[in-house]
Amino acid sequence: MLTPTEAARTILDHVAPLPTERRALKEALDLVLAEDVRSPIDLPASDNSAMDGYAARAADVADAGRGSSVTLTVIESVPAGRFPTKTVGPGEATRIFTGAPLPAGADSVIRQEDTEPLAGGRVVVRDGRDAGKNLRRRGEDIRKGDVALSAGAALGPAQLGVLASIAHGTPLVHRPPRVAFMGSGDEIVDLDRTAEILAGQKTATSNSYTLFGMIRRAGAMPLDLGVARDTKESLRDHLTGAADADLLITTAGVSVGEHDLVREVLRELGCDMKLWRIGMRPGAPVGFGLLAGKPWIGLPGNPVSTMVTFELFVRPAIRRMLGHALPFRRTVPVCVGEPIALGPRLRHFLRAVVKPEGAGGGLVARLTGPQGSGILTSMARANALLIVPEDRPAVAAGETLAALLLDDPHHVAEAPF
Repeated sequence: MLTPTEAARTILDHVAPLPTERRALKEALDLVLAEDVRSPIDLPASDNSAMDGYAARAADVADAGRGSSVTLTVIESVPAGRFPTKTVGPGEATRIFTGAPLPAGADSVIRQEDTEPLAGGRVVVRDGRDAGKNLRRRGEDIRKGDVALSAGAALGPAQLGVLASIAHGTPLVHRPPRVAFMGSGDEIVDLDRTAEILAGQKTATSNSYTLFGMIRRAGAMPLDLGVARDTKESLRDHLTGAADADLLITTAGVSVGEHDLVREVLRELGCDMKLWRIGMRPGAPVGFGLLAGKPWIGLPGNPVSTMVTFELFVRPAIRRMLGHALPFRRTVPVCVGEPIALGPRLRHFLRAVVKPEGAGGGLVARLTGPQGSGILTSMARANALLIVPEDRPAVAAGETLAALLLDDPHHVAEAPF
């Protein structure tokens, strides 16, 4: 069996960023830029005011407030969206508003709180603390010709704003992957059969909903193929729905039972199997291969195993398809808050809550409760996966281990688990 790190590397070796397309800016959120974007303008385009007040010369106002005030003649008013027409000379000022271009001759904007307008087009400056201040200089954010955003940048709200500010309305991005997913099992049904579920006659397809959510959260487009029966014919029928997908995920049917037919059907369909089983718990029966040249990842059917293996193997594959250079969440050192005893010598990924504790505020990990692979609430309560190496059948309270934080936005290039 491969280690989780080896399995993750095998999968990522066969996954590449998807082709690029131009998208309207509002449709590019959370996608990855596929080219450097150079600015066609200086930003700001001109020196402008950082606040409402009066544009003046520092030489005229620097001494204000030191026992006396300064009175200036207001020569014009310039709101945002207008341009000054007059040069500020000695003893003069221009009424100016945030974002308005700075008039020639001025090198300061005096905040209006330090001023008092007078009749006859004059203003009293009572404090000179703003001499030479409150200016946004031309090009101080971006210079014309500079790279505003580099290829590989994830387009979050700030990045969309940067592109909008330089009138770049159709960025070239890697298109989001279409991820088809399906379950299998005669006992599994969707919520249209609620009565049977509540009567204990059937099991709800919770995996369909967790996978839908995890695929969406990872930045891909989910395509639900439904739940196949435990027959080859049903499996083939459902798998045909993945023809237009970029990635196929199956759950259940990947173990060694007589009804676990997914691997056999995939082989008959020509799937090139690259791995089968990983030395970990939960989630050992994970499969990966190429079906018609596209990646397939087979996940276990137990709900916790599905979510853990998705986090470790599917989510990084989706990020690679999106064009992210850093596909994996990082791990952080944590202090184990309670003794832990484990069974088989496999690498364990335990559901935990990690948070600062004690006077020093160090991160402490505590398990969410029973760790059975069918106890889905253990994932609902968790914000981390505590990683226990295979050579550690027992861990004492106070020892240091690594934890993968499930809500951590920081990512790394190589699998840290």
